Amino acid sequence: MTVEARIFEIVTAFFFISAVVYGLWSAEPIGTTALTLTGGLTLIIGTYFRFVARRVRMRPEDNAEAEISDGAGDLGFFSPGSYWPITIALAATLAGYALAFGQWWLLGLSVVAVLMAVAGLVFEYHVGPNSD
Repeated sequence: MTVEARIFEIVTAFFFISAVVYGLWSAEPIGTTALTLTGGLTLIIGTYFRFVARRVRMRPEDNAEAEISDGAGDLGFFSPGSYWPITIALAATLAGYALAFGQWWLLGLSVVAVLMAVAGLVFEYHVGPNSD
């Protein structure tokens, strides 16, 4: 997790420096505020990764002397033929269109569709014919 933490720390520094430079050159408060808030969000994520990195065992990605074979093995279970990710994408696309065109009734339906699709993905192997 230290690699991820370092990446977000670098991105945080970039956004804060960009906010200062942008604020001095443009004197435009909205963009400066947006860059500062973006830097704050990346700071939160980087701090979380740094916090977690101290509590988990070292991964091969975090070891400078690690070999490629150190990362070999089972990485987890990935569903080979799930239709739920495409369902989530379609429902989220519908929500985006509803927001873009101001169709609030359609936004309500699409939020329900997104929640149902996420629930379907999460509980895919806990109910139905795939539950073992």
